[in-house]
Amino acid sequence: MANMTVFGSQWGDEGKGKIVDLLSSEVQCVVRYQGGNNAGHTVIVNGQKYVLHVIPSGILHDGILCVISNGVVLDPFVFLTEIDNLNAKNIDTSPKRLFVSPKTHLIMPYHKVLDSARENMKSDGKIGTTGRGIGPCYEDKMARIGVRAGDLSDPNLVRQKIEIALKEKNALFKGLYNVDEMSVEEVFKEVMSIADRLLPYVQDTTELLYSLHKQGKSALFEGAQGVMLDIDHGTYPFVTSSNTICNNASVGSGFPSEYINEHIAIVKAYTTRVGAGPFPTELFDETGDFLREKGGEYGATTGRTRRCGWFDACVLRECYRICKPTTFALTKLDVLGGLDEIKICVAYSCEGKTLSYPPESAAGLAKCEPIFESMPGWKEDISSCSKWEELPENARKYVEKLEELIGVKAGFVSVGPDRNQTIRR
Repeated sequence: MANMTVFGSQWGDEGKGKIVDLLSSEVQCVVRYQGGNNAGHTVIVNGQKYVLHVIPSGILHDGILCVISNGVVLDPFVFLTEIDNLNAKNIDTSPKRLFVSPKTHLIMPYHKVLDSARENMKSDGKIGTTGRGIGPCYEDKMARIGVRAGDLSDPNLVRQKIEIALKEKNALFKGLYNVDEMSVEEVFKEVMSIADRLLPYVQDTTELLYSLHKQGKSALFEGAQGVMLDIDHGTYPFVTSSNTICNNASVGSGFPSEYINEHIAIVKAYTTRVGAGPFPTELFDETGDFLREKGGEYGATTGRTRRCGWFDACVLRECYRICKPTTFALTKLDVLGGLDEIKICVAYSCEGKTLSYPPESAAGLAKCEPIFESMPGWKEDISSCSKWEELPENARKYVEKLEELIGVKAGFVSVGPDRNQTIRR
């Protein structure tokens, strides 16, 4: 099978974990290439629920290698807790199949304190950060003062980097945010206390991926969040701190882009987003409540309520022109069952103009009003459908309309949360 990316096409929470899990049995390696534990992938296998925050979803398949690559920022304590939770369910997480790049930057205790302090200080204009230190860790990476996973083998280097980082951080804590300063020694001891557990997982993942490729083995590159949360291409500043688009798989892993042939966009049958930021199709009525409750639209990582709205084709056109997916996987089609009418945003009205794509700024998007087309819904329960032909006619027409609007075919249609509740076309 070809090397492929699986990435979110909207504002995240599209159900990437399920599709990654579904495809993991068809590759030899699953690679997480960006983001941190501010994202959660929920996978249900035979009724058993697994919530993964940083370990690739491929871990649920025996024998599949899993890589946390250089583009990720890793909270080592969350990573080890996740390992313990998986081990308790008899999932193999040994260093023989789970690998961390030595170039992966570590989320340090002071990153989380700084993240929360900043967000708490804002009265207006909150971004909606999870407070898990993702942004501050990426900042230190760009400032060239970050602690990387491979550094743990050199305690003196780790201490030196903590000292450098806390000179600035403590000045901010004391002088601006009115929180307690942090001790170099205490942070050092806390981080080094888990070094012996983490270091066996730290290996040259670039060499691993290259070796697999030479052997003719394939890899799946798993993204976090979605295109509209990309630090460059999303609704800035209401975005995450990394590049979420599929082309970052190469930079985030050290694997040449020319070897990645398939790009699978994960598309939710309606639209959701978490946190602040413009959302043209957001619903504030009973239909929005219906989608939220039936779809279980609460964050896997934070439990935060997701804002719900109608499908936004403008967002998907933007995804297509930036990422050019080869196919898309439509998730949560079953959630729409029971609605008499389903609306699709086919364009925006903005200051007297009709737009087919989102404006290039969040401020511009906030001025947009959706232009809707309506389609008839269906009442049937589709959760047991295993073939395209078994879907109600109106459900098939809805999918076909989305294909027309996006410009690419749906290779997968999810009709329920379980791994097996997926129609492949």
